[in-house]
Amino acid sequence: MPLRFGENVSTAETDYGTVLLDERAGAYWELNPTATLVVRTLLDGGEEADAAAALVREFDIDRAQALRDVEALVRELRGSGLAS
Repeated sequence: MPLRFGENVSTAETDYGTVLLDERAGAYWELNPTATLVVRTLLDGGEEADAAAALVREFDIDRAQALRDVEALVRELRGSGLAS
């Protein structure tokens, strides 16, 4: 399922990745370049498998590990209320 940030979440690209601001809680989240690639892929309508494939291409890591990492990030973003 594609990822969508809530209306209360602002994003800003940085030299190191992406910063998310949860305007409800006043809390900042910093995504490293790997997480930024995953989020961009999902926000562009890709599935988790697409994001894992992007990680494999970009970072030459094991596909199974990439998929676990994507699933964990998505679970964290959704669990925190930042994304649906």
